[in-house]
Amino acid sequence: MASNPLESGSTRGKRRGILGRRTLLRSIAFGALGVVGKGLVPAATASAETKKTPLAPAERRCAPSWPVWRSGFDGQRRADLGDGHFLNPIVSGDRPDPTILKDGDDYYMTFSSFNYYPGIVIWHSRDLVNWVPIGPALRKPIGSIWAMDLIKHQGRYYIYIPAVNVEVSPEGKVILKPGQSPFSLHVIHAENIRGPWSDPIDLKIHGVIDPGHAVGEDGGRYLFVNDGRRIRLTDDGLAAVGELEKVYSGWKYPRDWVVETYALEGPKILRKGGWFYMISAVGGTAGPPTSHMVIAARSRSINGPWEDCPHNPIVHTESAAERWWSRGHATPVQGPKGDWWLVYHGYENGYRTLGRQTLLEPIEWTEDGWFRAKGGNLAGPLAKPSNTSTSAVAGQPLSDDFSMDTLGARLAFFSPGEGYLERVRYGPDGLVVKGSGTNTADSSPMAFIAGDHSYEIRVEVNLEGEAQAGLLVFYSPRWCCGLGYDAKRLYSYQAGVSTPGAQAKFEVDRRFHLKLLNNDNVVSCYHSPDGKAWTLDFSAEVSGYNHNIAGGFLSLRPALYVSGNGSAKFRSLQYAGKNSMSGEV
Repeated sequence: MASNPLESGSTRGKRRGILGRRTLLRSIAFGALGVVGKGLVPAATASAETKKTPLAPAERRCAPSWPVWRSGFDGQRRADLGDGHFLNPIVSGDRPDPTILKDGDDYYMTFSSFNYYPGIVIWHSRDLVNWVPIGPALRKPIGSIWAMDLIKHQGRYYIYIPAVNVEVSPEGKVILKPGQSPFSLHVIHAENIRGPWSDPIDLKIHGVIDPGHAVGEDGGRYLFVNDGRRIRLTDDGLAAVGELEKVYSGWKYPRDWVVETYALEGPKILRKGGWFYMISAVGGTAGPPTSHMVIAARSRSINGPWEDCPHNPIVHTESAAERWWSRGHATPVQGPKGDWWLVYHGYENGYRTLGRQTLLEPIEWTEDGWFRAKGGNLAGPLAKPSNTSTSAVAGQPLSDDFSMDTLGARLAFFSPGEGYLERVRYGPDGLVVKGSGTNTADSSPMAFIAGDHSYEIRVEVNLEGEAQAGLLVFYSPRWCCGLGYDAKRLYSYQAGVSTPGAQAKFEVDRRFHLKLLNNDNVVSCYHSPDGKAWTLDFSAEVSGYNHNIAGGFLSLRPALYVSGNGSAKFRSLQYAGKNSMSGEV
């Protein structure tokens, strides 16, 4: 197991349009952009008729004592416990809306990548628990990438992609031309899952999200989308035929349940045993901890009618005391031994800043042809789908000397402009990044996903020209926190704002070191001339840097930024994860 390589150390930016589903829809309707273990909880297995009304008490700042993880690369938490069991999440950090493909003995999975490019990073596994990244499938920016569907049809791989594009006025209003929708569906395809992938093709399907591919009993190809709608595709899957049609109204939960909104979305179609099963999400993907849930319906024909499952909801967080909140957006998949599982996402109790993380839960098929979830609230270890060797690789190191190009798989640009790939150069002497914009907000930072409760990051920076560069935790242009220098001044950012008095003159060489310690959402920022003697500049509490406060369905990520006329060279980024409930197993 990897050891921890580090020791613990003692002007408002220009706003960009970071939008959530509900915010965006309401904005269009009303013309304004709003701001948007021990003692395990018993499993939820009751039917909708007997289930208690879920409550959403005040959210906990710190989770109670629960079972612990193993340590992986750089002290990152690892799901595989090494004893035939695993502990969720199977992929930690911001990996929402998982879409999974079983391809022989291999499994492939990808997640919503939103405003980050290169995006749509594909991961590989042989056992559903230990996952490693392959690399990004999309380099050309087409908007904010939401929930996709990764499929294989007649020997070719396809990813159906919803992209969101809006223009926001300086006053914060959404600018749309008459009849224009910010939502559009695209597709990319490849002969090999590892690429190369085609350029994105606009399917000319607008106003929908969350595509789910299906093949009917007649061999026809379809996309099911949010709000129970469907559209037919051409035989090659690269264009639409006809118009959207409403085919399913969705299962309705009791009106007194504490949820965000109804939001029927994320349809995934499974054909099994003479039935077509539609697995969907309702309740809203954020908001109260008890919002999101998994529901199912089935039909003998791809054309319906669709019958709701009597066991709905299949998965649901019933209390804010549970370890995982807002569990939903599921895809069923058959395991290596022939058993069945659901892969979906959820927020971690006390750590919304990490985003929605990927979870795995076993299901069982019942005599009536339906299925039930068997994992309870996922607070404790579960038996692995297969007895994979304990030496199986999982994840990747986040520490980096930047000698090899890992763009997309680790670092990715936030909302980059045209030609963004020309801004960066990897090499034996480090990572060189050209400046963009004037500060953190419009610099298009390079961020990576961290899935640990606490972590420490150190990096060496060399300035070239009239550049400002620094180290952040970054949610969005408005919500970031960290330190930067331009060889003349120190710049301290909290909530995306250069704090009063922080732009102080500071004698620093063009070569300096920065350190950021995130300790359970309390961030401390340090600088050093040599990487040995450290000075604490400030500390800030950042638990509010999450979707429920800031919108956008994003996560708080470590990031490097370079702005101004010049460039910066980053060397020897060192990452060390530490989890408040973790330990050696």
